[in-house]
Amino acid sequence: MATKESSLTSLSPNSFAALLRDVKGRIQTSQTRAIIAVNAELVQLYWDIGQIIAEQQQREGWGAGVIPRLAQELKNELPEIKGFSERNIDRMIAFFRAYPAPTDFSPPPVAKSSMPTESVQATGSLLWMIPWAHHVILMEKIKDVATRQWYMEQTLAHGWSRNILALQINTGAHTRQGKSVNNFALLLPPPQSDLAQQTLKDPYIFDFLTLTEPFQERELETALVRHLEKFLLELGQGFAFVGRQYRLAMGNQDYYIDLLFYHLRLRAFVVVELKKGHFKPEYAGKLNFYCNLINDLLKHPGDAPTIGLILCQEHDQLLAEYSLSGIDKPIGISTYELTRALPTQFQSVLPTVEEIEANLRGFGYG
Repeated sequence: MATKESSLTSLSPNSFAALLRDVKGRIQTSQTRAIIAVNAELVQLYWDIGQIIAEQQQREGWGAGVIPRLAQELKNELPEIKGFSERNIDRMIAFFRAYPAPTDFSPPPVAKSSMPTESVQATGSLLWMIPWAHHVILMEKIKDVATRQWYMEQTLAHGWSRNILALQINTGAHTRQGKSVNNFALLLPPPQSDLAQQTLKDPYIFDFLTLTEPFQERELETALVRHLEKFLLELGQGFAFVGRQYRLAMGNQDYYIDLLFYHLRLRAFVVVELKKGHFKPEYAGKLNFYCNLINDLLKHPGDAPTIGLILCQEHDQLLAEYSLSGIDKPIGISTYELTRALPTQFQSVLPTVEEIEANLRGFGYG
């Protein structure tokens, strides 16, 4: 009769690895379902409470004083339950008033495809799939409901944490997505062209760098790679870094690509050329050549066509469009900024340099 030890030793490494992978996968799937279910229940509870209070306030004419009293009584009677402070109850009411019809918010296809079917059915509304802390940020920072929904969908698609969501809102991600000048609609099939279009932004904001004018293109390139994690975050979900000054040999000549990426959702190489100053038409021809090299030397049969991206500080829309006319590879043209522009409403109230200097002279400086 075989002993337990001999039975274990007869199990091949491949079989054990497959067993471990299967068990771990089932545990992780179960954990995901549990987290989704708990979050959905909590957020729906908060919406329900907001609805009860808001409707009672309207019906009974309650004043503002009822909320502090309710928060205190809940604390006294349910001391072990957290999340029902006066401030949070106010948020629940605001949450209900902001979204009186939760079923209007359908989960996006990307969320449905990445979640177990029963989890999608259980959550029903996109609202229940977003953590409460994310909802708080969205309500505090964004007034437009359609814009909030865009950020909710992106949070699900990319798994944004609370801090990343706040960063994306602060940099106005919804205003920059899909804004590059490109020829994707002409050169890529509809599903691929739409995804490629939405993948690229304009402008890209590199405010995590400390570069000041004048700087060289190589300095920008080096700084971006040095801050690769933040650079990839700004590029967006799906970009995998392949190399800097990536060498390609053709005949007796070597060519060097500024930055080479592989995009996991597009299933395509992305060639990035960094340029200082204004866009020039010859940049498109050079990038077209690089895309040809990648397609011949690196692209696998299952990969989609290589995409090029020119990043420059400024570009003329019409000149960029003419430069892409006749190009036979999918190329986008976007700008980058090293510092974020001030919102228009703040520009008029900030003092000018001259006003600051005048004030300093008034205090005896200068």
